Amino acid sequence: MPGNPRTAGHSRRGVRAGPRWRAGQSALRHDVPASLVVFLVAVPLSLGIALASGAPIAAGLIAAVVGGVVAGALGGAPLQVSGPAAGLTVVVAETIDTFGWAVTCAVTACAGVIQILLGMSRVARAALAIAPAVVHGMLAGIGVTLVLGQLHIVLGGAPQSSAVDNLLELPGQIVGHHDAAAIVGLVTIALLVLWPRLPAPVSRIPAPLAAITLVTLVATVAALPVQRVELPASSFDLALVPDLPSTDGLDFGLAVVTVALVASVESLLSAVAVDRLHTGPRTNLNRELVGQGAANITSGVLGGLPVTGVIVRSSTNVDAGARTRASAVLHGVWVLLFTVVLAGLIQSIPLAALAGLLVYVGAKLVNLPTIRTVRGHGDLPLYSVTLLGVVVLDLLTGVLLGVVASLVFVLRRTIWSGVHVLEHAEHPRIVVEGVLTFLSVPRLSAVLANIPAERTVRLELVVDYLDHAAFDCLSTWQHAYEQAGGTVVVDEIGHPWYANGKARSPTVRRQEARTVAPRWLAPWSAWMAQESGVVVPEQRHRPVHRGASEFQWRTAPLVKDTLLRLASGQSPHTLFITCSDARLVPNVITTSGPGDLFTVRNLGNLVPVGESDGRAESSVSAAVEYAVTVLEVREIVVCGHSSCGAMAALHDGGDGAPPAVRSWLRHGVPTLRRRATQAPVLLADERPTAPADALALHNVLQQLEHLRADPRVAEAERSGALVLTGMYFDVGAAQVYLLDPDSGGFQPAGVKAG
Repeated sequence: MPGNPRTAGHSRRGVRAGPRWRAGQSALRHDVPASLVVFLVAVPLSLGIALASGAPIAAGLIAAVVGGVVAGALGGAPLQVSGPAAGLTVVVAETIDTFGWAVTCAVTACAGVIQILLGMSRVARAALAIAPAVVHGMLAGIGVTLVLGQLHIVLGGAPQSSAVDNLLELPGQIVGHHDAAAIVGLVTIALLVLWPRLPAPVSRIPAPLAAITLVTLVATVAALPVQRVELPASSFDLALVPDLPSTDGLDFGLAVVTVALVASVESLLSAVAVDRLHTGPRTNLNRELVGQGAANITSGVLGGLPVTGVIVRSSTNVDAGARTRASAVLHGVWVLLFTVVLAGLIQSIPLAALAGLLVYVGAKLVNLPTIRTVRGHGDLPLYSVTLLGVVVLDLLTGVLLGVVASLVFVLRRTIWSGVHVLEHAEHPRIVVEGVLTFLSVPRLSAVLANIPAERTVRLELVVDYLDHAAFDCLSTWQHAYEQAGGTVVVDEIGHPWYANGKARSPTVRRQEARTVAPRWLAPWSAWMAQESGVVVPEQRHRPVHRGASEFQWRTAPLVKDTLLRLASGQSPHTLFITCSDARLVPNVITTSGPGDLFTVRNLGNLVPVGESDGRAESSVSAAVEYAVTVLEVREIVVCGHSSCGAMAALHDGGDGAPPAVRSWLRHGVPTLRRRATQAPVLLADERPTAPADALALHNVLQQLEHLRADPRVAEAERSGALVLTGMYFDVGAAQVYLLDPDSGGFQPAGVKAG
C-alpha cells in the first residue's frame, strides 16, 4: 500500500542527509582539534612576524584572523592555513620604512586586488610546472630556518636576524643556557616524539595539543621562571585605515606588485606542497589566488599584515588530522576569541614550549624518505640548491634559484644524455634518444668523430624530434663515413624522422609522428620500410636474418633473464592449437611471453580423430598427450580466425588445392557435417556474412569435441584440472572472441555474454 508522499519524501531526504550528517560530524571531530593545534602555532608566529616586520604587534593577529576566516573560506586549498608569513618579513619591513604603516596597509589591500585579477586570469596553474624537488627543497629550507631560529628560544635565548646568524650563534647559546626554558623546550620535543607511540586511547589526542597543554600545566603549577607569551592590552584597538601616498606613486606601485607576486608565489607553492602531504581534495589554484586576494584586501583595510598561505601552519594542520577547510576557518576564530576574550590563557604558555613545537614541525619538513626519492630521480642538486637558497638568502630567491637550476639541468640533459656509445668493437653501436636538436650537435659530432673508420656502424635513432641542424650533422657524417669505406646502418625506432628528411619530406610537426604503428607490433615489412640506412649485404632480401639481428640487438637483452630461468625446463599453462596462418601471432593476441604457451599449428587448426578407436593418429595427438600428461597444462585453446584459407578450401570441397592439402583437409569433414546439421554459430550475436568464416566458427566447436574424445583430456576436464576454451580472431578488426558455453556463440573478449 503506498505511503504518504510527503512522509516518504521526508524519509528519503532523511536517508540522504544521514551520510552528510555523519560526514560532517567526522570532519568536525578531526577539524576542531586540528584547528586548536594550528591556533597554538599561529599565535606566536603571527606575533613574531609582526615584531620582525616593524609593524604594530596586533597587525600579526589581525592577519592571522583574516587569513583563517577569509582565505580559509574562499580559497581553493581546503587544508591550507593562511596568515602572516616569514617570507614577506623583509619586504614589509622595507615598505614600512619607506612609506609608514598606514600606506603599507594600502599596499597590502592593492596587492590583494592584483591577486584577484591573477586568479580570474587563470594563470595560477603555472605553479605546477615547478619541479617537485624544488618544492620539497623549499619545504626543507623553511624547516631548517625554523629549527635554527626556534632552538635559541628553546635554550632560553633570542633568535638572530637570519638563519646564518642563528647557526653561528648556536654553539654559544648551547654552552651558555641550561635553565628552565631549556628543560621546558626539550620536554615538549620529547613528548611530541613519544606521544604517537603511546596506547591507542591516549595517542588519539593530537600530539602537539597534548604536549603544549601538559607542559603549560606543569610550568604553571611549578611556577617555573620561563618567558611566556605576551599580548598588548586592547590588541585590536588600532583605529587605523589604509592611506594612499601623496607622492612616489611609482615606488608605491612597485611595492604593490612586489607584495602581490611574492605573496602569490608563496601561497601557490605552499598549496602545491600541502597537496603532497595528504590524499584529500586537490587544490584549485586559481580559486586559491582569489581567496588570498580577498584576504589581503580585508587585512589591509583592517590594519593587518599581508596574508599568504603558510606551509608551517598548513603542514601542522595536515599532521593534526584536519579533513576540511573548517579547520583553517576555526583557527582564525580561536585567534580572535583567545586574544580578545581569553588572553590570559595564551599568556600562560611558555615560549620555550611553543618553540619546541616549532622545532618539531620544522624538523619534519626535512623528510628523509623524500630526499631518497629525489635522489633516486637524479634531482638531489635541485633540492640542495633550493634548500640552501631559502636558508642562506630568502624564500623567493631560493625558489628562483631552484627553478633556474632545474632549467639548466633540462638543458644539460638535452645536450648530453641523449647520445650513447654502447659497444666498442668491430661493429660500433650508437644510440641516440630523446629530442635531437641543434643543442645536441656538439656532443653528437664529437661522438661520431671518434668512431673508427671502415667499420659497420649501427646508428639507432630513438628520437622524439629531429631538427634540421641535427639532421645535417647525421647526414653529413653518414656520407663522409661511407665514402671513406665504412658502412652505416641507420635504425629508426618509431617515426622515420631521419628517413623522411633524406626523402626530402621532413617531418616538421610532432602530430605527424603519431600515425606510425609501434615497431614492436607492426609486421616486418611495415617497420622495415622505414629503414633509412644501408642494409648489410649478406642480409639483403633475407627477412629472417634481419629479424634475428634485430632480436640480438634489441630484444635479447630484455628477455635474457626470463629465458635463463626457463633454460632448465618448460611449464606452460596453456596448450594453444591454432592455424598456421602468418597473420596469427598467439603470444600477441593473448599477451603472453616465453614459456606461457605450448603451441600446435596446422592448416585449419584441426585435431584429427582416428576412425578405429576415436583417438588422434597424428602429431597433433602426440602434442595433446604430452601437454596433458607431462606438462599438465591447465587449459587447451582452439583458435580459429577470419579469412582462413583452409576453411575456404574446405568449403569449396578442396577444389584447386594441392594434393597434400586436400589429403589433410579430410580431417575437416566432420566440420562440414556439423554445419549441415547444427544451428548457425553466432559471432557477437550475429551470423558471419562470409561462408568460410561461418565454417571456421563451427570448426572450433568441432575440434573441441575431438579433444573431448581423448580419454586423457576428458578425465582431466572432468576432474577440474583442465579447461577447454574456444577462441576466434577477426584479423581485420583485430578483435578476439571467446566461446560462451551457455549460448554456444562467441562474444568479444572482455564482454560478459547475456
